[in-house]
Amino acid sequence: MTSQRYSVTPHPIETLLTYVKSGEIAIPEIQRPFVWDATKVRNLLDSLYQGYPVGYLIVWRNPTVKLKDGAHSAGKRILIDGQQRITALMAALLEREVLTKDYETVRIRIAFNPMEEKFEVTNPAIQKDTLWISDIAELFSPTAKLLQITKAYAAANAGVDEDELFSNLEKLRKITNNHVGIIELAEDLDIETVTEIFIRVNSAGTELSQADFAMSKIAANENYGGNHLRKAIDYFCHLSIAPDFYGRIKANDPEFAKSEFFPKMAWLKDINDDLYDPSYTDMLRVAFTSEFKRGKLQDLVALLSGRNFDTRQYEAAIAEASFAGLKKGILNFMNQTHYERLTMILRSAGFVTSALIGGQNTINFAYIIFLRGRDEKIPAVDLERLVRRWFVMTMLT
Repeated sequence: MTSQRYSVTPHPIETLLTYVKSGEIAIPEIQRPFVWDATKVRNLLDSLYQGYPVGYLIVWRNPTVKLKDGAHSAGKRILIDGQQRITALMAALLEREVLTKDYETVRIRIAFNPMEEKFEVTNPAIQKDTLWISDIAELFSPTAKLLQITKAYAAANAGVDEDELFSNLEKLRKITNNHVGIIELAEDLDIETVTEIFIRVNSAGTELSQADFAMSKIAANENYGGNHLRKAIDYFCHLSIAPDFYGRIKANDPEFAKSEFFPKMAWLKDINDDLYDPSYTDMLRVAFTSEFKRGKLQDLVALLSGRNFDTRQYEAAIAEASFAGLKKGILNFMNQTHYERLTMILRSAGFVTSALIGGQNTINFAYIIFLRGRDEKIPAVDLERLVRRWFVMTMLT
């Protein structure tokens, strides 16, 4: 008989938010653009208010790693399905700012009409209408006093039933007592199994790629600088498409602007070249394969977890070394000389526009060969000839 590969436990929303704030559950999406629009946040809150189910969350605990002193440390739980819902609640109830697709920091404000029991996205008209509480976050503030809020609302809206008003406000505050089921996957599952479970459970059938797992794994580990490393990957990809985005990073993320990564990508602000616009999957594949001499991104997740492939144990030293190796690979990828040399090789082979290139992976592997060749000290002329020939043959076949 096959053993069950997961457990299901209901938790109050209030407890889940506490887990997120304390870091017990890592939500990488907080550090990436929030893709829901404000109306979806409004609908989620209305569903909770009406007592409707809002689906399960799926978490996967990082494997326990062996520390240098022989002790063992349990890893954080990574939320792999439900990131948008939890981020939406953090934004609407706890005043957490989110990043838009343009990496602009914004606050999502949801309004509530307690007499009609309706939710709306806050707008200027609602802000002027005393029948609406323009930002429900004020009700969830630790210092909020429901009786005072009720009296203030009644004073601004003559004739309202204060008992009904108080009851509806109390009902709204109690949505954090609603339970959401957490499906916790066994920590010894490999990434392929976890991916398969995600696809089968997710109602939309959206594929969660191995690159998504790797990015989640990177962002969740602040001990080895994973939070900045993930941002470096995201920001570089965005800058390669929109060079004017450089100023927004500097203004909206001053902490990252002070990191060692930001100066390394500054050259992109003056470049307008679409021959090679990498995605985060492309960057991970090139950096990992060129630096680790491995091709499967599931191995990257295992190494970042500290997996020793010989003993099948998880060790902190391996995790630390793997993060250092990946960082080196990402910095090599971002290097202006390397990047421009690659595009020069492609153009010298006759591929002067992206329209002539059939697949992104052909460029990725050309870049891998180039970076490996540099590490192997192959003379520049010979290396460029090799990469050029390999790329042309790949395109032709």
